[in-house]
Amino acid sequence: MEHLCLPREQSLFETNGLNPMSKLHTDRVYWVTGAASGIGRATVEELLREGARVLATDVEDADFSWASDDGCLQTLTCDVTQEHSNEMAVAIAQRQFGRLDGAVLNAGMAVPVGLLDESLEVFDRTMDVNVRGVVLGVRAASRTLAAGSALSVTASISGIRGDPRMWTYNASKGAVLNLVRSLSMELAGLGIRINAVCPGPIDTPMTAGFDDASRESLRQSVPLKRWGQAREVGAAHSWLLSTQASYITGISLPVDGGIGANNGQFRPPEYASLGR
Repeated sequence: MEHLCLPREQSLFETNGLNPMSKLHTDRVYWVTGAASGIGRATVEELLREGARVLATDVEDADFSWASDDGCLQTLTCDVTQEHSNEMAVAIAQRQFGRLDGAVLNAGMAVPVGLLDESLEVFDRTMDVNVRGVVLGVRAASRTLAAGSALSVTASISGIRGDPRMWTYNASKGAVLNLVRSLSMELAGLGIRINAVCPGPIDTPMTAGFDDASRESLRQSVPLKRWGQAREVGAAHSWLLSTQASYITGISLPVDGGIGANNGQFRPPEYASLGR
């Protein structure tokens, strides 16, 4: 019987029959940062489901109790803001699995803060994690990746436009988007692709603190009239890493239910008003 590397629980894609296994990543090895929960965990599960082996890294107190122990998934503590931590992750992926074919640089943070608040500590930390962490991850991985490999970065639609009291996050994700564009020019000479995924409102532990009014307001702003699921972002990362996207580099792919397509003057209609 063929052995498949799968997480303990089937993904929602598989159980709903929406995306039968296509083995996009058979015999390939990936590194995913910020992997213990939310988009990171969903991406790990999607890559495993598609046949990959994965090194999943996160901060020291991250909960990896969900992780499988079938030999296809290795977990590791990693501070993405530290160069040696990124280099160690790449080395361990190679030692554990014999190779590295790409990475999803997903680790990030978002803290609301007013522009006139006295301290710039939140700004400094946000840029450190969201921008420096990506740079260090790309540098560490690209030193070992072969031609035909790919990198995918979690950005945000908040990097395309502004949000109230989220200027630190907006600035960091805007930097990430142009960083990906710039690095795609440089990495192309090595045969390495790099792209960004831009989630909209997604149900994750990071957004769990939103109050009901805020959640409903965001839902109404989304043309598809629902919050996205982390697995839907994970699927975008998985596809961009795959050979199916082999001629795509330097793009920013929105996974936002259409929210970025609206110019903001009018709220999208509810489904009921469309005669359904």
